[in-house]
Amino acid sequence: MAPIPGASARADFPFFAAHPGTAYLDTAATSQRPDSVIEAERVFVRSDYAAVHRGSSMATGEATWAFEDAREKVARFVGAGEREIVWTQNATDALNVVALGMADASAGLGDARFALGQGDEIVVTAAEHHANLIPWQRLAAKTGARLVVVPVDAAGLWTLDGLREVVTPRTRVIAFAHVSNVTGLIAPVVDVVEIARGVGALTVLDACQSVPHLPVDLAALGVDFAAFSAHKMAGPTGIGALYGRAELLDALPPARTGGSAITVVTLEAAEFLPSPQRFEAGTQAVSQAVAFGAAVDYLSAVGMAAVAAHEREIGQALAEAVAAVPGARLVGPPAGAERAALASVIVDGVHAHDVGQFLDDRGVTVRTGHHCAQPLHRVLGVAATTRASAGVYTTLDEVEQFREALSGVRTFFGVSA
Repeated sequence: MAPIPGASARADFPFFAAHPGTAYLDTAATSQRPDSVIEAERVFVRSDYAAVHRGSSMATGEATWAFEDAREKVARFVGAGEREIVWTQNATDALNVVALGMADASAGLGDARFALGQGDEIVVTAAEHHANLIPWQRLAAKTGARLVVVPVDAAGLWTLDGLREVVTPRTRVIAFAHVSNVTGLIAPVVDVVEIARGVGALTVLDACQSVPHLPVDLAALGVDFAAFSAHKMAGPTGIGALYGRAELLDALPPARTGGSAITVVTLEAAEFLPSPQRFEAGTQAVSQAVAFGAAVDYLSAVGMAAVAAHEREIGQALAEAVAAVPGARLVGPPAGAERAALASVIVDGVHAHDVGQFLDDRGVTVRTGHHCAQPLHRVLGVAATTRASAGVYTTLDEVEQFREALSGVRTFFGVSA
């Protein structure tokens, strides 16, 4: 029988049996893994482990089949073709692959459509994770392009009108998150793609917080590139995925070079394979890829429509829980508005790290800090926030446990109402 989100799915994740009474509200950082994912990797390592895409032995063939079968599963899960999914170390690495490839193209080492120069513009929002900001900062510095920022308001939210105001005919790249890891804002991706196409710009989507939680069809959304990580979607660490439209991936210079990515090598030059192999130089994270495929199997069995419906309920409950606590302020869309299943909180008079420790002492696991989004936190006027985030296994009882613990923070630290 297919798992049902919430308490039913929770039984599939061994973490909860090992930590009874713990409300795990840190899925936006790293999700827990179900037994089926852990077992899939274990079986592969014990029984089918071998080099992939190397040699002609039966062992190599079986390992390669498992490796590529996982790619097919992940591709199908996000509406991509098999050649449109590249294995990377993680989503940060995937975003760097695109930026570094464009840097090489700008230096004359690849297709001119990716080349940037003086006067060109790269647009990002002020709410971006550092992984979708710093690579573009570096690309601008290398090429002479200008980094242009879409501003956010006091709640940390950006708008399409704000984007339109900064996009010009010189805009070459628009990089943005599908779902903000701090505010929970769900971006209007199709509208952004339309704006980008109007000026001939490429779109690069950080899909880390959307692919695990929403039905996502990247081809239908129309983005040119996207990045997401296995460890945020019931899978292992050490592997992520870069999506790119096939014709773009085949033309983008590979960020790393070496064995397995080439067709012909001489002492003077090398020619590269089409995507995805052109980007997968060296030995890959084979067992992690197999586990990534198993994670997709698990989420597909639950059904992403069911996951999304469950998390809409949990997300609203989290927002309402924060709103019910005097002295606690919710970052991002208010309770009742569309938002992802996460809630970043500012508790007046108490540092986020102290809030997190207080909650942890009461069995509530959350994330504290700037969440790799320092520029956004500067706009919010704080160094850090406390973030509670949900997944397929999160229950309303955990949300209530979070609310009860949060309501005791200011009293414990002696902060007056």
